[in-house]
Amino acid sequence: MTTRRAPNHTLLVTGGRVIDPTQALDGEMDALISDGRIAKLGQRLTANGARRLDAHGCLVLPGLVDVHTHLRQPGREDAETIATGMQAAAKGGFTTICAMPNTTPAIDSPGLVEFIVTEAQKSPEAIHVHPLGAVTRRREGKELTAMADLAAAGVVAFSDDGNSIADAGLMRRALEYAKWLSKPIVSHAEDPALAQGGVMHEGIVATILGLRGIPASAETVMVARDVELAAATGSHVHIAHVSTAGAVALIRDAKRRGIQVTCETCPHYFTLTDEAVKGYRTEAKMNPPLRSDVDRQAIIEGLCDGTIDMIATDHAPHPAWEKAVEFDHAPFGIIGLETAVGLAIAQLVQPERLSWHRLVELMSVNPAQTFRLPGGTLTPGSPADITLIDPQTTWTVRETDFRSKSRNSPFLGWQLQGQVVATLCEGRLVYQANGGTR
Repeated sequence: MTTRRAPNHTLLVTGGRVIDPTQALDGEMDALISDGRIAKLGQRLTANGARRLDAHGCLVLPGLVDVHTHLRQPGREDAETIATGMQAAAKGGFTTICAMPNTTPAIDSPGLVEFIVTEAQKSPEAIHVHPLGAVTRRREGKELTAMADLAAAGVVAFSDDGNSIADAGLMRRALEYAKWLSKPIVSHAEDPALAQGGVMHEGIVATILGLRGIPASAETVMVARDVELAAATGSHVHIAHVSTAGAVALIRDAKRRGIQVTCETCPHYFTLTDEAVKGYRTEAKMNPPLRSDVDRQAIIEGLCDGTIDMIATDHAPHPAWEKAVEFDHAPFGIIGLETAVGLAIAQLVQPERLSWHRLVELMSVNPAQTFRLPGGTLTPGSPADITLIDPQTTWTVRETDFRSKSRNSPFLGWQLQGQVVATLCEGRLVYQANGGTR
């Protein structure tokens, strides 16, 4: 875990609408922060000598948590670095991110875990960074890593994300070890034989464009397998970036059966469909791919009824030159840290599909609790990780405004309502849109 000792100061966040599902709070109040922790919540608080942060008109939320961020370092610093990834996260309202292990080399040894933690601590804008460890050596799906050593070094979960673990026997052993270590396995649920060679969702749009499709069954087959393996081992499996109606149905049924399965989806899966690929737009190429509108609607239903536990970004930066090629040869992935809040508000809160309370659960409380991370609450004594959102501000997604090192987003030019105006990590102001404390 990456953290930074808070400076010795007192900060008073005044006049905001505090929403904290862990305390059943939703109302206007102040938040007093002392030495990096929440000291008190209440009406008209005072503190001699305290700096003030005016939050009138803003939502004051537990800091957002993203359990699926690709920071690219080590190996692909041209796409993103740990420092620029943290800056993008802070602008997006995230105080905690989990760094995925598909770097070059993969995070499959304690030394690489320590590198991630140490590198993150160098930044003056450091937020909490929790590495995930690879399930198999070099993410090749052949031999398990020294999972106990990785856990001792500080990983919060294990994943070969970007690659599925095709060998069911190996996946079962991984789940058994993970249960002993009390860590989840994060499954990239994709059958490689079904997905092989595919570059977008298999459907009418792929046929029109003449592109090879990835069928929805590539996801559902692996979700079904991993659910059954979780049932057999009593282990916790977390399904990453759920994109299909079939996967939502399988996970819903698994939860009814009492199987220890959780899952995430991403803003692009409840916002876009495979129609966005028309024109061979490589910025809309991702894995799993954008699906049909039936799938999109099922994702929204899963978020509303509790089947889907959290919203993650799957922030996957790529430099412009990598995406500026024929669609077949372009890499999968889009950036997502800086647009996640705006898209969630636009697609879920404004149409009144979800309440603010539920959105905070999906983007802060549940990811923190599921991955056993500090945060996700404004309870007095907890770290002062806070996100301030102005729900009325309208803004345009512009390439020049990104803090990420990459610009590969299908949402450029979109106008969104609801903007992160400040992010505090352990009481430190790591991002502020305009103005300052007084």
